[in-house]
Amino acid sequence: MTTDGSRIVVIGAGHAGGSAVALLRQYGWSGAIALIGAEPLPPYQRPPLSKAWLKGEADGDSLLLRPARFYADQRIDLRLSTRAVAIDRAERQVRLSDGAALEYAHLIISTGARPRTLSLPGADLRGVLTLRGAADADRLKAALGPGRRIAIIGGGYIGLEVAASARALGAEAVVLEREERVLARVACPVLSDFFTRYHAARGVAFELGCRIEALEGRGGAVAGVRLSDGRLVACDTVLVGVGAAADEDLARDAGLDCDGGIVVDGQARTSDPAIFAIGDCTRRPLPLYGRSFRLESVPNALEQAKQAAAAICGRPAPPPEVPWFWSDQYDIRLQIAGLPFDATETVLRGDPEAGSFAIFHLAADGTLRAVEAVSAAPEFMGGKMMIARRQRLLPERIRDTAISVKDLPA
Repeated sequence: MTTDGSRIVVIGAGHAGGSAVALLRQYGWSGAIALIGAEPLPPYQRPPLSKAWLKGEADGDSLLLRPARFYADQRIDLRLSTRAVAIDRAERQVRLSDGAALEYAHLIISTGARPRTLSLPGADLRGVLTLRGAADADRLKAALGPGRRIAIIGGGYIGLEVAASARALGAEAVVLEREERVLARVACPVLSDFFTRYHAARGVAFELGCRIEALEGRGGAVAGVRLSDGRLVACDTVLVGVGAAADEDLARDAGLDCDGGIVVDGQARTSDPAIFAIGDCTRRPLPLYGRSFRLESVPNALEQAKQAAAAICGRPAPPPEVPWFWSDQYDIRLQIAGLPFDATETVLRGDPEAGSFAIFHLAADGTLRAVEAVSAAPEFMGGKMMIARRQRLLPERIRDTAISVKDLPA
């Protein structure tokens, strides 16, 4: 391993980048490390932004991945409020927004993803917000409270988490979704129906299968969302939560292979052997599913940070992990293990009316591909292990809750 002062530059100080620099030191890299972050904050956790942060249950220190002093203690050159503007692969150099240029022996790109926006009249009105970083969360937090009404465009996980937080803060919330059900792209109908009912029982309104014509304002601030059927949904804040796209421009401009994400291999290495990419910005292999895909999750960021750090430091590649995700809404915790690629059958275990259940997704040969577990930790943990082992299950055993999870693959 090179220890002669060759520099590793990490572009992007989010969860992936912050984890990568810590792992590099943990794995024994003693050369220089520079971490470039566009935001003014050291690496912090983003999941609480739509939940605990909005509700005032988290502060700035609790969001940080590591204490601010960690970077100086570990001799990591942390450059905040700074952007990388270009990568010169021939010179192995990164040019920064402040005019500086950093040479690198290895480069890690962890630029994350950016929120998709709406090309609609009124999209630039005051009070039309997105949620990706801490500054976004601060603006959203200031807009919520008793007597306020938020229209959330997009019924995905972020939208539903914000709706739950808005209700907890006393604000009214209406979710506008163009599909016929919430979570249409990421969850099965049983889960969609459960969360729709759960939110509705707590005062959230829904407009499903709707089309938006424009955002309308008064005095420069948003005042409502005009639907294609002519109705106006009144509000004083709009959150646009229609997904995110990989922030791959820097990599693409540098000539790296991109395909809806920076294309990497199982070691998080790009088409340039000296450059790695990790986290939400990547399109990565999924060995358990025999395909590549872009994932947005903290576990994915950590897994790829381990892959890149291990490759750079000459350590054995870590074993592939089962993708997993979570979402907290009210007192409900949703945990998802795996992805339902090639699944042909869904099997319900437990009773949604009881608030604790799981949906198992099976391939045609009975191999478990994914589990969606609502307040059902044993099903999540057991399912995750069974997915990794490519175990086959019988639907009738899954349905029988008298059989423990560990005994399902009989």
